[in-house]
Amino acid sequence: MGQHAPTSIAHHVVTLGYGAQPVVSDLDLEIGGGEFTVIVGPNGCGKSTLLKALGRVNRPLSGQVLLHGRDLRRQGGKAVARQMALLPQSPAAPEGITVRALAGRGRFPHHTLLRQWSPRDETAIRRALELTGLTELADTQVGSLSGGQRQRAWVAMVLAQDTGILLLDEPTTYLDIAHQYDLLELFAELHRQGRTVVAVLHDLAQAARFATRLVLMEGGRVVGDGPPEEVVTAPLVEEVFGLACDVVPDPRTRTPLVIPHERAPR
Repeated sequence: MGQHAPTSIAHHVVTLGYGAQPVVSDLDLEIGGGEFTVIVGPNGCGKSTLLKALGRVNRPLSGQVLLHGRDLRRQGGKAVARQMALLPQSPAAPEGITVRALAGRGRFPHHTLLRQWSPRDETAIRRALELTGLTELADTQVGSLSGGQRQRAWVAMVLAQDTGILLLDEPTTYLDIAHQYDLLELFAELHRQGRTVVAVLHDLAQAARFATRLVLMEGGRVVGDGPPEEVVTAPLVEEVFGLACDVVPDPRTRTPLVIPHERAPR
């Protein structure tokens, strides 16, 4: 995988939504280069909407999303894809495509009329399959894989894209707990190597363990933003998720760990 300089993404007071219906209103947020930012919050709070806007999938209803200080919508799709890779929720693979061919699609943004397939592409694909544990399944059709294997195949495509920014919408979906932690450790290592990682996660313990910064959303707005130990507090968890709890240090990592109170019988 190549070397990448830290890159920042910024929203300048944007409103995001679908059609004319706002989901996220008047958001002003900057994702610093080299951070591992995790976005958390209840279902429907706007997490995925925010990530799609960062990834140039959704056009803001108002305002701008900036990459390298320039409006994302004024930059070409291929140029953006050489800088930023997006793993969406529940992507669908073309029928009959193999794991290797799916990973290879991550190399398309790097091709031009003058630069087609090269040994660098082969190296990137091989490395992506190694990192996701899919080397032995490289020639297997994606449609025949288990849910967890299929998710790792999509992650391999994103890694083969070899960008400085990774946008990950619930990347641990369908994975058993061991593979969830394997994948999050991989993203943490890529972050340590200089990548900017932005992920949407549901598990607060995983978010607090791996993130350098947590963005907590509720009702289309940011209600907490900072280091995990400052954001994951018992009052804020109860306010946002309706879950009475204690927050204690994880005995291994010292990161915040949420211990729910017993629910009252109904």
